[in-house]
Amino acid sequence: MKNLNKKVAVVTGAGSGIGRALAINLAKEGCHLALSDINEAGLRETVDLVYSTIDKSSINISTHKLDVADQKAIFEYADTVVREHSHVDLIINNAGVASHSRIEDISHEDFEWVININMWGVINCTRAFLPFLKLRPEAHIVNIASINSIIGFPANGPYTVSKYAVQGFTETLIQEFRRTNLRISSVHPGGIRTNIANSTRNAPAKSIQTFNKVAATTPDRAAKIIIRGIKRNKEKIFVGLDALLMQIFKRLFPNAAVRIVGFLADKATK
Repeated sequence: MKNLNKKVAVVTGAGSGIGRALAINLAKEGCHLALSDINEAGLRETVDLVYSTIDKSSINISTHKLDVADQKAIFEYADTVVREHSHVDLIINNAGVASHSRIEDISHEDFEWVININMWGVINCTRAFLPFLKLRPEAHIVNIASINSIIGFPANGPYTVSKYAVQGFTETLIQEFRRTNLRISSVHPGGIRTNIANSTRNAPAKSIQTFNKVAATTPDRAAKIIIRGIKRNKEKIFVGLDALLMQIFKRLFPNAAVRIVGFLADKATK
């Protein structure tokens, strides 16, 4: 999708972080936007920021309060977006959460909360919009995975499980739609300076401090890398030097990488 001008882009989790930065940068590309988040105040702030950078009359923006863990709401969202914008060219499944706990300690409720948003949210949003995307001369699905879909981290089990699932789901989509108008990408950010660490359930202060200290990539920079990857139809988009290095490390030393990253992660939070 080399030219994004006048395309209709759907972005979930657009009330903050990477989702907000994607909305701003897609608007600069000339995209019409259908933005959703469970946080309505955050969505309003995003729209204000978008309109502060472009001419209000140049694009159409719709906002939708959405819990991506709610399957029925997602399918209603897809119908509403198409009704309001007439079609959809690009969806970015960005909404995500995390919970910090060891596998033996985490509650079932917290594990399910992460899976329902990070995995089922991506699956259901994709399935809801697929019939509309297939009607377009060219279309694109972007699933925000993580470097955690390449290598896991201790005390981050549900997040890692969900992101590995997103990666597997994305690869299946690539296989099934390889001869169609539809392009699919997975995005693998490293440490991004968003609010995800601060909003992680049960995260100890030391863990939050460590993440915020090492997160080197801004949301704006991440959004620009993702959009460049969309334009180039890249199937895997790595965001940040840390993500690039870790995926190389895992590919070269698959077993050692798991143990070493686990050791370093434990040490950094003690």
